[in-house]
Amino acid sequence: MSTTWLVVGLGNPGPDYAGHRHNVGQMAVSQLASDIGATFKSHKANALVAEGWVRPGGPKLVIAKPNTFMNLSGGPVANLLKFYGVEPANLIVLHDELDIDFDVIRLKSNGGHGGHNGLRDIIAAIGANEFNRVRIGIGRPPGRQDAADFVLSNFNSSEREILPHVLAHATDAVETIAEEGILAAQQRFNSPA
Repeated sequence: MSTTWLVVGLGNPGPDYAGHRHNVGQMAVSQLASDIGATFKSHKANALVAEGWVRPGGPKLVIAKPNTFMNLSGGPVANLLKFYGVEPANLIVLHDELDIDFDVIRLKSNGGHGGHNGLRDIIAAIGANEFNRVRIGIGRPPGRQDAADFVLSNFNSSEREILPHVLAHATDAVETIAEEGILAAQQRFNSPA
């Protein structure tokens, strides 16, 4: 029997937010669903969900985009874990990370929320912090720009050129976690390129 993983991309709902740096987690899971030929459908857990397999006979991926705003991601995640019978150890959350340079991803298992409100709400809702994270670097705001304004702005033109490679890297990381485990994935993706 194949293992099931819940893969959640964090972001804000609606077209007004779609291109924002804060939505890079949802951009990545959209790419992942496309890669494995899965289609998003509305789910009663207040999320869009796509189901598929990394490869035939391989791990099953339940890919989700909460319909809530980022800071309220916990409810849909908790409901999906319960619905699919997935333990937090088989949860992978993809999210933006200010403390990592743009075009770098870092994998982490367990730990706190690091000031990220989406992670904070998930930890509170599921009562655990023992889950996997794919932290997608967006870098720090330039000059004196407020961090909140920065994450709610679109990627610039030079970033948009590189973004498909970043998203591909993030989806490869998810597939590696699901197939080989977090430690093998960290050795591969957390090493300098």
